[in-house]
Amino acid sequence: MIQERLQALRALMQEQGIDYYLIPTADYHNSEYVSDYFKVRQYFSGFSGSNGSLLVWQEGAGLWTDGRYFIQAEAELKGTGIHLFKMGEENVPTIMAYLEKQMQQGMTLGFDGSVVSARDGIKLQKQLVPKGIKLSHAKDLSRKIWRDRPEFPRGPVQVLPASLAGVSLEEKVRQVREQMACEQVEALFLTKLDDIMWLLNIRGCDVECNPVAMSYCYVTQKKLVIFIARESLADELMKYFHENKVQVKDYEEVFPYLEALSGEKSVWVDTLYCNFTLYCLLKSRMTLLDKKNPTEKLKAVKNPGELSHMREVYLKDSVAVTRFIYWLKQNIGKEEITEITAADYLEKLRREIPEFLGLSFPTIAGYNANGAMMHYEATFESYAVLKPEGLLLVDSGGQYLGGTTDVTRTIVLGPVTEEMKRHYTAVAAGMLELSAAVWLQGCSGRNLDILARRPIWELGLDYKCGTGHGVGYMLNVHEGPQNMRWRFLEGQTEAILEEGMDITNEPGIYIEGSHGIRIENVMVVQKGVKNDYGQFLKFETLTWVPLDMQAIVVQQLTEAQKRAFRNYQSTVFEKVSPYLNEEERDWLWRETRCDF
Repeated sequence: MIQERLQALRALMQEQGIDYYLIPTADYHNSEYVSDYFKVRQYFSGFSGSNGSLLVWQEGAGLWTDGRYFIQAEAELKGTGIHLFKMGEENVPTIMAYLEKQMQQGMTLGFDGSVVSARDGIKLQKQLVPKGIKLSHAKDLSRKIWRDRPEFPRGPVQVLPASLAGVSLEEKVRQVREQMACEQVEALFLTKLDDIMWLLNIRGCDVECNPVAMSYCYVTQKKLVIFIARESLADELMKYFHENKVQVKDYEEVFPYLEALSGEKSVWVDTLYCNFTLYCLLKSRMTLLDKKNPTEKLKAVKNPGELSHMREVYLKDSVAVTRFIYWLKQNIGKEEITEITAADYLEKLRREIPEFLGLSFPTIAGYNANGAMMHYEATFESYAVLKPEGLLLVDSGGQYLGGTTDVTRTIVLGPVTEEMKRHYTAVAAGMLELSAAVWLQGCSGRNLDILARRPIWELGLDYKCGTGHGVGYMLNVHEGPQNMRWRFLEGQTEAILEEGMDITNEPGIYIEGSHGIRIENVMVVQKGVKNDYGQFLKFETLTWVPLDMQAIVVQQLTEAQKRAFRNYQSTVFEKVSPYLNEEERDWLWRETRCDF
């Protein structure tokens, strides 16, 4: 099927004089996760991961993706004829380097400029055009091939209650306009979906698990315009926009609106999230300030109201995950449990929480070797039956009225190998070491990442991804600009960690064909002591789910690590046990005991 689709694409490329055709993983807003309508790369490659770019030419095709998806991509690309390029690996060219080497003067690179970020489009222009290579960026060739393409998303939109938002739309707009004035720009063109939702205190449902609505936003000192599907807006929302002086225009009106602009001469635009087609339109009319959206950092620093709700939601979510682990350990080997039914049971427990709205991403439940695929997702066509042995990695989260959660636990189902125990111990120790970090203000995640990796590096192992990412508030489970990694590849941004920022803590070990181990908590940056040396910062942990002591090699731990285990496990029991029944509470008491 994939080969037939590629054959049809190559025929269309030849007909239109295109030598190479680029298909990224993106929508019109360069979102990390996209609706089914935009899964063009998956349609032509079969690769279902959330990150990757497909390049097609007459004699072949290549797919570039990062270390989270190497194992998954190899499996999904098998038999397609598509070569896997492992991003970041030694001697593996970037997609740009590959194009520069392979394309000759007079050739044409085609792509749909509305799903390629302006940043990438600019780079293609600078690197390829001087070599005599043409760019054809108005070519969505998939329209003529993908006949049963899903509908464009236009779901209902809701207002976030003031009690949950913490800060009003009016105040957020004031903060944004203040930053615009500092940058001396007359307008801000927002294209990042979760930033728009945050600014206007609204939520949508156009992307699975991400409560966002397809929209654009144009801000000046005197006006605020949202471009969104009018049929998505109920009377209550129209009234809300009217009261807050928000002009509403249809989603498709963004092009004629920008074309007709005559008042503003300068506009702030983030080229990472503005698509290349819109960028070219703006550049032809105005002076552009290419800089990160001011909303991104404002959104990343959670306000006191948000943090208060998050603490409540994370505790309830931790209780659900703890009850899931109890259920799994009590029933494994007594009834058939699969990766799918295990994930379903965990979702059932979350649905019992009154504030639950839905999952924050599809649950990853990977048994033994499947756990080595970082973003594995079982399907009805391919799943594992769990046995009373080995390890189950479960990475999951929920969307709630009051927060977005993300938690991973690797669960011992029965006898495990000594290697698995050593690996689990190192991962757990790394997670706890990072949790206890204290640092001077001014550090980024690069400075702290080694704390989580140290016990793993001591084993001569590593994991091919970052250690942490920001988490949205009733928004996307992956949020920036804060993140944690030991090196930053091209296009990855580094940000100073500030009070109020939340971030995940998720070291891991992934052994292809054997097992995967990941342990993940979410933390919030807090102020520590302030003295002559400056302002110190530390983390507050939000996730309270027990670590599995059946996989701990005590002799592998330092005295400091032992204390960290005792402190974390005892706090889990203290916080979670009041919400459990007697049998669950007795089990948790045994599970959190540290006899060392």
